[in-house]
Amino acid sequence: MHILVTGFEPFGNDQFNASGEAVRLVPDNADGHRITKAILPVSFQRSGEVLAALLQEHLPDALICVGEAGGRVEISLEVQGANEDDARIPDNDGAQPIKQSIVHPGETYRPASLDPEMILRALHQAGHGAYLSEDAGRFVCNHIAYLAYGQTVPALFIHVPALRPTGQKPLVGAETDKSEAALRVQPRTGYTLPVLVEALTVVLASLSEQTE
Repeated sequence: MHILVTGFEPFGNDQFNASGEAVRLVPDNADGHRITKAILPVSFQRSGEVLAALLQEHLPDALICVGEAGGRVEISLEVQGANEDDARIPDNDGAQPIKQSIVHPGETYRPASLDPEMILRALHQAGHGAYLSEDAGRFVCNHIAYLAYGQTVPALFIHVPALRPTGQKPLVGAETDKSEAALRVQPRTGYTLPVLVEALTVVLASLSEQTE
């Protein structure tokens, strides 16, 4: 099986994005699956264009998209994407859409096309903290989740905590959760980058059961 896995570049003034760093470290082969890795721009316009080009070039059997969420302390599997861009702050291109449809006309929500509950069970069985989320926010992560869930290839979007190297704090990354509480809280998490890589590898190994 050939799996395309994407993460995101650093955003704003941060020099680190946990999703992109974890994806770069995922092995090229997981449980016999060939893994292609790519980094998406934090851009409402360009992220979808890059994803479409990657899908056309690589023709994967499954798609896993990974982003970071600054207000979350565990891995969250997004069960749906919403047809709305509503940016609290500008993306890396300076764009800040407010309550704009991603696809017009389009479904209000698109469900994940890989079974998130099966992947959740695999993560729990491997000892990783994770849960199902019904709200991917309205920033570029949700934008990609909505587009990914409209593809013919089975897809799932995964949020990971906004980890940073020792001594650094995430300056951004709370765009997924807009509540004031989420924006104030720096995530306290037992995750490290190697543990995130291990969890993503578990996800990739679990896909055989869903795509056979």
